[in-house]
Amino acid sequence: MKIPTQSFTQFSQKIQDNIAKVVIGKADVTEMLLVALLVEGHVLLEDVPGIGKTTLARAMSRSLDASFARIQFTPDLLPSDVTGLNIYNQKDQNFEFRSGPVMNQIVLADEINRATPRTQSSLLEAMQEGQVTVDGITHPLPRPFMVIATQNPIELEGTFPLPEAQIDRFLMRLQLGYPNKSEEEKILLNYQRNDPLSALQSVVAAAKVLTLQQQVKEIHINPDVRNYILEVVRATRDHPAVSLGVSPRGTLALFKASQALAALRGREYVTPGDVQYLCPPILTHRLNVSPQIRLRGRTPEQVVAEITKSVPVPVVE
Repeated sequence: MKIPTQSFTQFSQKIQDNIAKVVIGKADVTEMLLVALLVEGHVLLEDVPGIGKTTLARAMSRSLDASFARIQFTPDLLPSDVTGLNIYNQKDQNFEFRSGPVMNQIVLADEINRATPRTQSSLLEAMQEGQVTVDGITHPLPRPFMVIATQNPIELEGTFPLPEAQIDRFLMRLQLGYPNKSEEEKILLNYQRNDPLSALQSVVAAAKVLTLQQQVKEIHINPDVRNYILEVVRATRDHPAVSLGVSPRGTLALFKASQALAALRGREYVTPGDVQYLCPPILTHRLNVSPQIRLRGRTPEQVVAEITKSVPVPVVE
């Protein structure tokens, strides 16, 4: 089957160029968001306030002409405030479902770690199965569906750390980082007279994403590259610095994301370089470094870097 890789590269270029009108200098992060979108994954943006996390999520939804909702997570937020609830209609003498903000295509879960674990878990079914269940009735979510969650890694007072089950459902964890001086100057000029986000137009129909999500599954992965993915993930479980390695869900995430990255870069096949590029954002939040190792100053990022260097890279024609 011939894969229309040109469709993927055109899709990527249109979205990246459009988002660049609003978010300056974050092409690599935008590409990762597109990877997640193509494999129906979700993204955790972890960075300090004011970097542009919310703006990036809004720009993504506008570029796709997708419905968007922002949920501000707070300690008093209830699960029903996320999923929706059944309300009794006195006129019809029946219960009717009032959908919550999660019933949108792009959902921004802002400062997700400020909500209680009970409210955080209300997103689990939506993220894993693309549906929500309220009072025993299941409601499918619109497609494409993507959760972009944010959290501040610096301010921990009044927060509830995400449990492992929740973190594992994010395809990748990303950081935007500070812009350099020239990029920050462009931001000043962009916002000097008005907000460019308000004028941003859609460049790709959301329905197009559904087609690409099916086509990306046909991207070829050589058996040697597939074995390389397995060896890298399995190495996280045997590494002496790791107390809990990457789960099979992480293996599948790396496998699918490699296909999407190859397609977005115009190839019908996955290379070991694709796998290595994706290891940090996909694997670091899925493994636990032992407390003794943390005390010595070693981070999950350093451990993943060691693993990718230690596993032999296959030579693929």
